[in-house]
Amino acid sequence: MPPRSHGTGRFRIEDLASCGEGCVLEEGCLIFHPERVHLGRDVYVGHLAMLKGYYKNELRIGDGTWIGQGVFLHAAGGLTIGANVGIGPGVHVITSSHREAGRAIPILHAPIDFAPVVIEDDVDVGVGAIVLPGVRIGRGVQVGAGAVVTRDVAPYSVVAGNPARVLRERPE
Repeated sequence: MPPRSHGTGRFRIEDLASCGEGCVLEEGCLIFHPERVHLGRDVYVGHLAMLKGYYKNELRIGDGTWIGQGVFLHAAGGLTIGANVGIGPGVHVITSSHREAGRAIPILHAPIDFAPVVIEDDVDVGVGAIVLPGVRIGRGVQVGAGAVVTRDVAPYSVVAGNPARVLRERPE
């Protein structure tokens, strides 16, 4: 099948499924499938961020969440980000991947698997981190800069590295 355009990503606020009061969407922010994107109150989306909604699933961002510059949020498998979450500049959150189908089929043309990502309330995801499909990041987690999160993270953990490993629990 020949490549098809995904569109320009240009949108109007009224195109969004929902958008709470006080949201700021900086210049250069792109939103695909805006009819599947929900923004809570007082959400900030930085310059050149890309919110990739998808026709089958939704992208939900909770109240008071901050999305940094150049962030890539991919919601094909479903993506929920809680309230008061900080997503550092350059973070990538991915909800699909190509399955290995053998050497006779190019990876690009292999079937795609979808898996939701959930980032609970009060999480901080450091600059340049990557969150892979199917991951749940618990409440109050701190993800270090550049970490690659490949599996679920328990609430109030501090994780870093590639793959991300628990360094400690946050103090009470």
